[in-house]
Amino acid sequence: MADFTAKNVLITGAAGGIGVGLCRHFLDAGARLLALDMDASGLDRLATAMDGGERLRVVAVDLTDLAAVRAAVAAFGSVDILINNAGAAAATALATLTPEAWAHDLGINLTAAYHCVEAVKPAMIARGAGVIVNIGTVNAMTALGHPAYSAAKAGLISYTRSLAIEYGPLGIRANIICPGTVRTQAWNARAERNPEIFTSLRKWYPLRDFPDPSDIAKAAAFLAGDDARMITGVVLPVDAGLTAGNPVMAAELTLEKF
Repeated sequence: MADFTAKNVLITGAAGGIGVGLCRHFLDAGARLLALDMDASGLDRLATAMDGGERLRVVAVDLTDLAAVRAAVAAFGSVDILINNAGAAAATALATLTPEAWAHDLGINLTAAYHCVEAVKPAMIARGAGVIVNIGTVNAMTALGHPAYSAAKAGLISYTRSLAIEYGPLGIRANIICPGTVRTQAWNARAERNPEIFTSLRKWYPLRDFPDPSDIAKAAAFLAGDDARMITGVVLPVDAGLTAGNPVMAAELTLEKF
């Protein structure tokens, strides 16, 4: 595990499944952590579970409110590593997509990331160093439902690349991780309603398995660490091979069993 002692890390969406995994990994690696989420009770549970002491600060904040984000960062101090993990999807299909749902999904999945970058960017530029790791989704790379969420995360890929090329000369790296299906609380809840869901989905994934939050956290830690010092502007799927191709279609085309 990379050592993040003396590093100040900001993680958004901290109370969710992937967020909890990220917080646990970076706290275990020695980081001082600012955990942001709209879910105040979820943050309370996080603080109790992590027992991070003075190295963990949790703040309930609306990430679409730039002034509130700046205030939270100012109270915490200079941020070395920003992990934009917050995300949510309101509408599953275009047929049910409303203007309100569209605005919601773009706000929390794209505008919120921009706000967090704006809050941490001045100190990173002044220091001549900083790392931004955005958490996207495979939905940003192909059509898999949740159209507004997918469009926002596709925008996050483009934004990540812009950060990489414009702020690279100033010592700031930016990359994006695109998870597929992750074994989070939300997916486990779906499995309780439909016990066959993981079995049904497994055929689409070449590894015939799914990452858990710790797999996403390990990828984020790699991109945030010194071993990745020459990596920027990268889109990294952590998806058990989902975006490598379509094994079901390939098997039907070739009449082979994969």
